[in-house]
Amino acid sequence: MAELGERFKEQVALLGKDGSLVSIIARPAALRGDDRPAIVILNTGIIHRVGHHRMYVTLSRELAAAGHTVVRFDFSGIGDSGPVSDRMPPLASCLEQIKSVVDSLAQTYRVTRFVLIGLCSGADHAILYADDDERVVGLVLMDPTLPPTLRYYFHYVLQRLPHARNWLNFVTGRSGLLKMLAGHLTQRLRAPLNSSELAPQNLQFSPHLARCYRVAARRRVNMLAVFTRVSARHTYPQQILDAFPETGGGGRLRLEYFPESDHHFSPPQARARLFRAIADWVESI
Repeated sequence: MAELGERFKEQVALLGKDGSLVSIIARPAALRGDDRPAIVILNTGIIHRVGHHRMYVTLSRELAAAGHTVVRFDFSGIGDSGPVSDRMPPLASCLEQIKSVVDSLAQTYRVTRFVLIGLCSGADHAILYADDDERVVGLVLMDPTLPPTLRYYFHYVLQRLPHARNWLNFVTGRSGLLKMLAGHLTQRLRAPLNSSELAPQNLQFSPHLARCYRVAARRRVNMLAVFTRVSARHTYPQQILDAFPETGGGGRLRLEYFPESDHHFSPPQARARLFRAIADWVESI
């Protein structure tokens, strides 16, 4: 059996409208004639394209060795990518940059189907972008933003009941739960109706986020939703189904839960399991 490094090749590319987005494209050494989707891996916050502990380097190479064209790139102003001159809001600018990368891959490699992979803010960018591009047939969403549900609050309280300090904070008015409820109420009241006003801090309760999940479900976009045990965005794996019931129809959503992992998939066993789950899922779409 050939070693992993013999089954893929990598190259640096400057993508985007002005060639400012520094990217690494990994492709299988032996190209296949089937219509496999290309894969675009998105930044997590300000972490550049290698990902936490180089997780995206390994993931992209494994997917390329399995036969996919994979690109991991830096948004403008992150890593090696320079700033862009557009005057768009940051979130809208990121979505436009994803489009420019997808367009470049489609033109250069004649790819017609795409899968977006993202962790945290990268997951949010992925679901928001898929709303306007029917070429996206799959999404890997790791710890995405979700609105809290009643069950979310129940689990939040249940997880903190054993700790006496939490009770003391509640009695003295310093409870994190009370502060969170007040913050959630404020966010809900201020949630923008116009998608042009979206920002990471007001996305959680935005009607536009719910709309994007409905559109993805209606278009039968395949979704792999991955959740870790530590995240302020969720307290139980099925929260995505309760928040966005449409995603549960048609068998297009697969849930994976990693109770042994932190938000960055630092434990080697968790990371290996994550990569297997993504590779198996990609092969099924």
